[in-house]
Amino acid sequence: MASDKELSDFLKSVERRAFKRAAFAVRDEDAALDIVQDAMIRLAEKYADRPAAELPLLFQRIVSNATMDWFRRQKVRNAVVQNLSDLEGDDEHGDFDLLETLQAVESSLGTESAAESVSRDQILRLIEQEVAGLPARQREAFLLRYWEEFDVAETATAMGCSEGSVKTHCSRAVHALAKALRLKGIAP
Repeated sequence: MASDKELSDFLKSVERRAFKRAAFAVRDEDAALDIVQDAMIRLAEKYADRPAAELPLLFQRIVSNATMDWFRRQKVRNAVVQNLSDLEGDDEHGDFDLLETLQAVESSLGTESAAESVSRDQILRLIEQEVAGLPARQREAFLLRYWEEFDVAETATAMGCSEGSVKTHCSRAVHALAKALRLKGIAP
């Protein structure tokens, strides 16, 4: 059973990443804040009796479900189905790794000039925009694998799908991001 301090520390450690993930998904900061707050409350109310080691996967699943609930409510309210699947793309090179690119950018932070800092911020904003434009399942798999650093099995559990589906969604996301970033002049 997680202690109150462990639960509090866990929630503090994930709040920013969870907010960013929800904001990418719903494209509305107010709604993302509501989703994360609701997920935190659900975790505290319904799963506080679980061991601290189980909290990360439980929380990610709760955030995923809360996000899906938000989309369902929007669909009913607006009677519009948002289809993001047309954003998929294939990469003919297959050697682009967004995680390596981000790590390379982060490793140069201490030695960069003001111009480099501005350029880095612009590139990171472009990457965030492209991640936000991914189809929902690809974005979720990508963020869990590379943002939350979950392994394939943990991601599959959090998403409620098979490990093969996780690999497919991640591969498609990486290829789509690589293609979109290359088109904007950002090479690995």
